[in-house]
Amino acid sequence: MRRATWTLSGFGDEVDPNPDTQVAVLQALGASHIEVRSAWGVNVVDLDEEQISRLGKLLEDRGMKVSAIASPIGKVASDSSIEDEVARLEKVIGVTHALGAANIRVFSFYPPPGRSPQSVRDDVLSRMHAMARVAEREGVVLVHENEKAIYGDIPERVLDVVESVGSSALRLAWDNANFVQVGVRPYSDGWALLNPYVDYFQVKDARAQDGAVVPAGTGDGQLRETMIAMRDSGYRGFASLEPHLASAHELGGFSGPVAFGEAARAFRHLADDLEIALS
Repeated sequence: MRRATWTLSGFGDEVDPNPDTQVAVLQALGASHIEVRSAWGVNVVDLDEEQISRLGKLLEDRGMKVSAIASPIGKVASDSSIEDEVARLEKVIGVTHALGAANIRVFSFYPPPGRSPQSVRDDVLSRMHAMARVAEREGVVLVHENEKAIYGDIPERVLDVVESVGSSALRLAWDNANFVQVGVRPYSDGWALLNPYVDYFQVKDARAQDGAVVPAGTGDGQLRETMIAMRDSGYRGFASLEPHLASAHELGGFSGPVAFGEAARAFRHLADDLEIALS
């Protein structure tokens, strides 16, 4: 069997707020790409034109490409304004084009307090439809992350989102740890359902006992089984490190250079063992 090759990336702001440090650490770990969520402590949706230009020049000068823009789009209540969220998406699309990327991470909205996921389905789908239409027009791909507590946090509802919208501009970013944190066995419960729509792999693991995020292969996220299935199904996309080993919060997480390096080496060891090359 031909050795699979995946493109290694990582959330730069998990390393350090400064993009110079982000790039230096990622390149030292063998990554050719970066996933941009924030720079200088500013989230992508709030970067101004000067900051975007400065970041683009830094990445170009260092020979670093962008695998995705890790936006917070859709990480709001399902009864929030569609117009406001589309406007935020359009801002992020501008950043995406400026940095030469194509993928934008998005979410499928939080049910308001006291509301069940099923009761907000229509609100969620109308918003996801609206965002996909914008993405189609602008030539970008939205990759939906299965974040805990949003509508699409379990495999069945993730499938509902992607199939109901039915757009080539809406695909999936697979996250094993997030599935663990909502009581799902990622490979056993989700892979067969979602495999046809997975275009992006966010690398982190978690323990079922307490939900704590741990290095790849050391938790209950079935990373080995998932990676074997991805390899054997012909996956050749990005593998983006998102370790969350020091802290996590609503808009992201942090690891620091040392813990990020530990996470990267754990993932590379697993990949080597499965004959998956990381470039």
